[in-house]
Amino acid sequence: MRIRAILGVMLAMTLAGCGLNSVPTAQENVKAKWGEVQNQYQRRADLIPNLVATVKGYAKQENQVLTNVTEARARATSINVTTDDLSNPERLKQFSSAQNQLTQALGQLRTVVESYPDLKSNTNFLALQSQLEGTENRIAIARRDYNQAVQAYNTRIRTFPDAIGAKVFYGAKPMTPFEAQAGADKAPTVNFGS
Repeated sequence: MRIRAILGVMLAMTLAGCGLNSVPTAQENVKAKWGEVQNQYQRRADLIPNLVATVKGYAKQENQVLTNVTEARARATSINVTTDDLSNPERLKQFSSAQNQLTQALGQLRTVVESYPDLKSNTNFLALQSQLEGTENRIAIARRDYNQAVQAYNTRIRTFPDAIGAKVFYGAKPMTPFEAQAGADKAPTVNFGS
């Protein structure tokens, strides 16, 4: 009887060291971080149209840039990524591409502000500029936090002893980190000529 108790305790300790609790905890952390990335994109999608509508009256000569922002926002919100898609690099690439198009359109908008100082004097435009910067910073932080959670999860499911529980009990697969699009390291070309 005593041997069974000792074996039971040893088995419980062995299983506890195999990621039975830590793997799902890490997986849920990744999903929560991805939720925050989506939350920040949604915040941007909800906030920008209202701010742009306010500023649009003051920036008629730059109507095309504002239209590009609105259209890019529509494309960005048309692609949704669920936590089930986190292991699908192609789906994340599509999502990232749509979000990067919006980021580029917002970059053009910021350039317009710098080129037309008259627009800067308007308090609505200054508020838009501040909100855009803050929003993009929030998105960058959410992406960073997501990538850190993915790194921790992927490391956990690949290292001993958690790798045993991850494979045997959960069939865990690595999750895909957020990646910038090719060419994102280069500043966009701005041309006001045509």
